[in-house]
Amino acid sequence: MASRSSWHCCLLAFFLLSSAAGAAYGQQLSTTFYAASCPTLQVVVRATVLGALLAERRMGASLVRLFFHDCFVQGCDASILLDDVPATSFVGEKTAFPNVNSVRGYDVIDQIKRNVELLCPGVVSCADIVALAARDSTALTQNVFDNAYYRNLLAQRGLLHSDQELFNGGSQDALVQQYSSNPALFAADFAAAMIKMGNIKPLTGAAGQIRRSCRAVNSS
Repeated sequence: MASRSSWHCCLLAFFLLSSAAGAAYGQQLSTTFYAASCPTLQVVVRATVLGALLAERRMGASLVRLFFHDCFVQGCDASILLDDVPATSFVGEKTAFPNVNSVRGYDVIDQIKRNVELLCPGVVSCADIVALAARDSTALTQNVFDNAYYRNLLAQRGLLHSDQELFNGGSQDALVQQYSSNPALFAADFAAAMIKMGNIKPLTGAAGQIRRSCRAVNSS
């Protein structure tokens, strides 16, 4: 429980200003960007994510993974949500080898977007929704978000061979030992890393658009 609380407190800054059309160029990411334009945003996202977690307990991890896969390809711009468009020969990231039949949670993001649009039409970016969903899915998980992964590595119980290589006599052994013995350190470093990842090339100012549907760019 302490780990979940640490995550939630540290990741308030996770609230991205990703593609807020009309804002000034160069404006910094802000945790209060939607305070006036969509004050119920966080409540709506949290409630929708909670419903998804109650329906399927694995969805929390899937939403965090979705955020990872979006940010590590050209930045946190929600491009991973775009469907292929055969008529224009557009091929999106969904069907790319690392994502197809692997990344999940698109339907949850769609539901959040629909709920948000009912209250704040044309205001909240899909990239911000992905970030908030990842944050809340971890804070709301029915399971404890902790450092068991690293404790398992010390016991030579890494799930995959590539996992166990993190603790195999290399330079990273010391960090694995620190995280396994200090859950607060792991929680703080993980939150900091997620915030740092969330700052990978977000679209700000007039860049990008507030999509009506996260699956497609707005038609003219």
